Amino acid sequence: MHELSTRLASVDLSAIVASVGPRLLGALLILLIGAWLAARLANFSQRALRRAKVDDTLGGFLRNLIYGVLIAVLVAMALAALGVSPAPMVAALGTAGLAIGLALQGSLSNLAWGVLLIMFRPFRVGDYVTAGGIDGTVQSIDLMYTQVLLPDGREAAVPNAKVGSDAILNFNRRGTRRVDLKIGIGWRDDLTQAMATLQQVLADEPLVLAEPAPGVWVDGIAGQTVTLVLRGWVKSPDVWATQTALLRAVKQRIDASELSLPATAHEVSVVQAPSKDGAGA
Repeated sequence: MHELSTRLASVDLSAIVASVGPRLLGALLILLIGAWLAARLANFSQRALRRAKVDDTLGGFLRNLIYGVLIAVLVAMALAALGVSPAPMVAALGTAGLAIGLALQGSLSNLAWGVLLIMFRPFRVGDYVTAGGIDGTVQSIDLMYTQVLLPDGREAAVPNAKVGSDAILNFNRRGTRRVDLKIGIGWRDDLTQAMATLQQVLADEPLVLAEPAPGVWVDGIAGQTVTLVLRGWVKSPDVWATQTALLRAVKQRIDASELSLPATAHEVSVVQAPSKDGAGA
């Protein structure tokens, strides 16, 4: 203990302070001023992205990414000001980053796809889509998951990697959709009259758009049935209402005897019961 006290007494504290003090002060100034500038630059970049109409989720992510990179640079500069080589720290961070990347490979894939989905916008909030094998209305697009509301009220969180790696069907992007209805009529019905009747059904429906022009075509012939297909373009929100209205109108024409349903053919087999003596009756 006495030897330790003697060594401490022999240390020239003023020389240490004079040598280390300016470096420590410079490092602190670098961190304080640099952190203030980094925050200003990150906020400025976020405002610039917002003016460029970049999605707020992506803008916030990029703002935090820029801020984190600038802080890492500031730490390296502060260490250099103290006379400490930042190379070991950079190597340690690289090794740690590699290990974290391997451990979070799936999450990083979701993150990367989330950025791409927000940037390229194959769909927007409110669109009805098929994404990642899920049909529903997009509620939100986050960096890790896409929230989809299913038609029955359930909500699905679909990983962005699954969304991006599969085909995406957007039912709302173009604003219009085509309604296809297949109607079977009897073999003996007048085909020309039946097509004209169904064409009039399309013309009488106000939700069916005039352009592209709706029409009726023969889709197939099988057994006692001739299948006709009605095709008309409607606005995307009117799909189900139009389909219901057209089916109701077709049913009314059938009730009015302007159309007939195809007769169903039944095959009847008669099997004789064996007689008491074993021979058929």
